[in-house]
Amino acid sequence: MIHHLKGRLVEKNPTHVIIECAGVGYFVNISLHTFSKIVEAENIQLFTHLQVKEDSHSLFGFAEKSEREIFRLLLSVSGIGSSTARTMLSSLDPVQIRDAIANGNAPTIQGIKGIGAKTAQRVILDLKDKILKIYDIDEVSTHSNNTNKDEALSALEVLGFARKQAERVVDKVLGQGPSQSVEDIIKQALKNL
Repeated sequence: MIHHLKGRLVEKNPTHVIIECAGVGYFVNISLHTFSKIVEAENIQLFTHLQVKEDSHSLFGFAEKSEREIFRLLLSVSGIGSSTARTMLSSLDPVQIRDAIANGNAPTIQGIKGIGAKTAQRVILDLKDKILKIYDIDEVSTHSNNTNKDEALSALEVLGFARKQAERVVDKVLGQGPSQSVEDIIKQALKNL
């Protein structure tokens, strides 16, 4: 119903923003990914998704159309609501979620807080074909060489390290030798974290 909002940024928080458009202030729920993309400019534009329930109307905002598309796909999975989808997009960026689903990489999806093994499998089962079709990805060409990196990052997150910090260190470790095993990546990363 509401495609996007373009207006003055009144308030910015990690979970929501308030955008004033023509004198009306809109409370817009956002993910951490969108939060990181919003620059401290006076005017911003967010693509939106309006969720209507019998007891509430909630507006969700996204810095990129691709993030909104992933959000909507996640909502189509039984058992995943807006707060879980937003948590997923706060833990991983849209490309990481897309690739994890396309590759059938359940451990990456399971690494997200609140997502168990059954939910991760359901997400992959329900969305893999849609993701491959929408993004025109060949199953063979999906970058499986990043599987070790993804598994190492998931393990480091489980150990309590922040994803962005862990990702920087893992990228540095992989720069020294891209064909390392998951165990070697984790050991090297732990030395540098």
